[in-house]
Amino acid sequence: MNLKVNLAGLKLSNPVMPASGPLTGDLNKMIKLENTGLGAMVTKTISTKAAEVPRPCIIGDNNFILNTELWSEYGPDKWESEILPAYKAVSKIPLIISMGYSPEELAHLSPRLAKFADAFEISTHYVSEDVDLFKRIIDSVKSHSDKPVFIKFDPTIPNPEKMAEAVQEANGDGIVIMNSLGPVYPLNVNKKSSPLGSLNGFGWISGPVIKLLSLALVKRVAKCCELPIIGVGGISSAKDVIEFMMTGASGIQLLSAAMIKGKNIYSEIINNLPQELKKLGYKDIKDIIGIAKDSNPEEKFLKKTPVINSDKCVKCGLCVRACPYYALTMTPEGVAVDIEECFGCGLCQSRCPTRAISGVI
Repeated sequence: MNLKVNLAGLKLSNPVMPASGPLTGDLNKMIKLENTGLGAMVTKTISTKAAEVPRPCIIGDNNFILNTELWSEYGPDKWESEILPAYKAVSKIPLIISMGYSPEELAHLSPRLAKFADAFEISTHYVSEDVDLFKRIIDSVKSHSDKPVFIKFDPTIPNPEKMAEAVQEANGDGIVIMNSLGPVYPLNVNKKSSPLGSLNGFGWISGPVIKLLSLALVKRVAKCCELPIIGVGGISSAKDVIEFMMTGASGIQLLSAAMIKGKNIYSEIINNLPQELKKLGYKDIKDIIGIAKDSNPEEKFLKKTPVINSDKCVKCGLCVRACPYYALTMTPEGVAVDIEECFGCGLCQSRCPTRAISGVI
């Protein structure tokens, strides 16, 4: 099975990378992560000064991570003189250096860090629809380095198609989709406050809870842009990787899942990718890139009603309780469908734990 991908000239042995964040914040962490078999490394975002991070800064559950982290708690001097040269001396994979934020800051950082970078990832919080600012950001890096520049989109960007076209016109080399979403507020009702140490207790949410939003942004950008896309947001399995790549991504990053499930998730995903691709009939991961980006070209309005397989139905009653149209009832024989009341919405089929319902989706 061939897992090799090419991202704007970067040759990766597989498409799996860490997202920029606490797991890639120093030499020791990056070396340990590289040993899980990653295709490339991505540093924590470096800015012109060290960040003062409010603490507690990370909380989570099985479906999300909330964080108050900013950029790296180390300034550019330490990265330039210690962390990056030591990492490059032992690393065998491409290094993508994450930087932020303003054109002026990027112009200062680019010439200092370019000798260590195989590519740059530029974090662009809240650029919104300012096309000129996007172009100045890219130019501020390109004018000091010939390394590929990937622009990381914020999930609140109102017109990702327009901004993707701007990146392409400004000679950007790729797009990373997407950053964490926020602000969000995790209230502890017993303490009547947030457990996070940030101002007002706000944080930024990532992990499986934002996966479908990220997939939608990848699809939108892939349909209008020829640049390679790195998908980020909610990835926690080899199947998730395949979904992102079919939607249009050429590579993926994940971080929150490693904090939810454990850092061995990187090697698990890489090891599971071949068998998941084989199940779908593929021998080369490049063959799946973008094959679903043009799917669902038209709206559908045909009403289809559920068919109940009595052999699979365990009479748990979930579909009956969940049906928003009161079209399902539980009888001694099993689930009955009122065809007249049924709207053909599809909820029952999607929620059935034993896949006893078909015919709608």
